[in-house]
Amino acid sequence: MTKFRSFAINSKAWPFAEANRLLKRFERSGPSDGYVLFETGYGPSGLPHIGTFGEVARTTMVRRAFQEVSDLPTKLIAFSDDMDGLRNVPNNIPEQEMVSAHIGMPLTSIPDPFGAHESYGHHNNARLRTFLDHFDFDYEFYSATECYRSGRFDETLRTVLSLYDEIVKIILPTLGPERQATYSPFLPVCPSTGKVLQVSLVNRDPAAGTIAYRDDKDRIVEVPVTGGHCKLQWKADWAMRWVALNVDYEMSGKDLIPSLKLSSKICRILGGRPPENLTYELFLDEHGEKISKSRGNGLTIDEWLTYGPPQSLSFYMYQSPRKAKRLHFDVIPRNVDDYLNQLEKFPNQDGNEQLMNPVWHVHSGSPPAQASPLNFGLLLNLAGACHAEGKSVLWGFITQYSRNASPKTDTLLDQLVGYALQYYRHFVAPTQRYRQPDDTEKLALEDLAQTLESLPKHADAETIQTHVYEVGKRNSFTELRTWFKALYEILLGQSQGPRMGSFIALYGLDETVRLIRRAVAGEQLGNDDNNRST
Repeated sequence: MTKFRSFAINSKAWPFAEANRLLKRFERSGPSDGYVLFETGYGPSGLPHIGTFGEVARTTMVRRAFQEVSDLPTKLIAFSDDMDGLRNVPNNIPEQEMVSAHIGMPLTSIPDPFGAHESYGHHNNARLRTFLDHFDFDYEFYSATECYRSGRFDETLRTVLSLYDEIVKIILPTLGPERQATYSPFLPVCPSTGKVLQVSLVNRDPAAGTIAYRDDKDRIVEVPVTGGHCKLQWKADWAMRWVALNVDYEMSGKDLIPSLKLSSKICRILGGRPPENLTYELFLDEHGEKISKSRGNGLTIDEWLTYGPPQSLSFYMYQSPRKAKRLHFDVIPRNVDDYLNQLEKFPNQDGNEQLMNPVWHVHSGSPPAQASPLNFGLLLNLAGACHAEGKSVLWGFITQYSRNASPKTDTLLDQLVGYALQYYRHFVAPTQRYRQPDDTEKLALEDLAQTLESLPKHADAETIQTHVYEVGKRNSFTELRTWFKALYEILLGQSQGPRMGSFIALYGLDETVRLIRRAVAGEQLGNDDNNRST
C-alpha cells in the first residue's frame, strides 16, 4: 500500500472540487502503480481542434489541484486512438481521393496526405503533440498502435476474450437487430489487406488466445487477439484501456455519456475500477452546432493563437466546463481581456481568492507578476482609429500615453499589440462602416472637440469620461447610450466600442480632436491613410 499525505483545501474552484473527489478514491489504498494516472483521449481521424486541447488543459488543471491536496505522484498520458479504421475522409485535408482509397485501414497505415510523416495517423499525432508542447504540458504520449503491437494490452485482451459472452451481453441491447447479428468486440486486422474488419466470429479459443472469421472468399481465417492482430470496438476498447493502464481520472464530452456508462460496466467485468470522470459540455460553432474534426468547423488551436496569447485560450477552457460555449473568433477579445483583468487582480488577493482566480489554474499556481497596462479591446480600437498596419504606429500612441512603457520592458503588452493588429486586419477592418453625423450630432461633436481642447494635456481617463458624459447630456442626448453609439459609429466605424475616456486618453486629446473635426467636416474617416505605417 502506498502511503501518502493529504492536505485540506476546500476551494470552490472546480479543479479543486474534482481533485478532492479523486482523492477519496484512495482512502482505503493508494494507487496500484504508485502514481495517480490521468488520461486524455484523442481520435486522430481529423486534424486536432480546440476541443482536444481543452480536454488536456482542463485535465492538467485538475492534476495541478490534486498535487496541492495530496503528495501522491501523478502522471498524465495523452492517448491517441490511431489504430482505428478510417470511416470517412475529413473535408479539410488534401489528397481526398488517395485517402478515400484507404477507407477501413488503420490511421497509422494510411499514407500522409500532407507528405510530412510516415502515415496520416502519425501526422495528426505530431500536430497534436506540437500544440500540446507549445503550452508546456507535462504529459506522456501513448499511441494505440504501439500499445497493441508492443504487447502492452495483451494480458487484458486475453481477459476480454475469456469474458466475451458477458461483455457482448452488455453491448447487444444497445444495437439494432442487424448489428446485433454480426457484433463482436474484436476487430481483426486483415492479414492480406491490412484493413480493420467488422466481421462475425465463427470461433473463439480463449486458451489459445485466438479468434476465427470468414473472409470475403469464404475462407476461415484464425488470428491471435494479441500483438496488434486485432483491436477492440470503441466501448470495449475504452474499458480495456482503463484496466490495462490503471487509469484513475479521465474527462469526456456530453456526447459520450452512453459510451461512458457501457465502458464502465465492461471495466468492472474485467476486474477494474472505472476512472473518476467529469462530463463536460460541447463546444459550438457560430451557428450553435457541435464542433467536429471531420467537418472542420469551429476554431483550430493555431487560429486562436494567431489572434490571442496562449494563456487566453487556457483561460477560456477554465470557464464553466459543464456549460456549452460558443467557440468562434468573436470570443477571443473578451477572453483576452477577462484574462488580463484576473491577472491584474491576483497579487492583491488573499490565498483563498487566489485559488479561485482562473489565472492560478491557467499558470499552474504561479501566474506571472507582470500584467498589461492596456487591455486588448483598447488596442483593437486604437488600431481601428488610426488604421495601423504595423506595431510602431500603436507603440507611438502607447508611449505618449505611458512614458515608461516600451516593447522591451512590457513584453506582454508588445505581444498584445501584435495580436490586436492581426485581429484588426482580419475581423475589424473589413466590417468598419463609418457614417456621417446629422446636424444635431455635428453640434455635439464640435462641443466635444472644444471641451477636449480645454482639458489639461495629460488629463486622465476618468476626467475625460466625465466630460464626454456632460457633453452628451447638454446636447439633448437623454439616452447616453445613443450618444456613445453615435461616437462609435461616426469615429470608429463600429456599432460598439470602448470606454471613451480610456480610448481618448490613449489616442491622445489632439488626435481625437482632429478625428472629430474631420468627421464634422464630412471627411471619409475610413480612407485615412495619414496614420498608416508598414
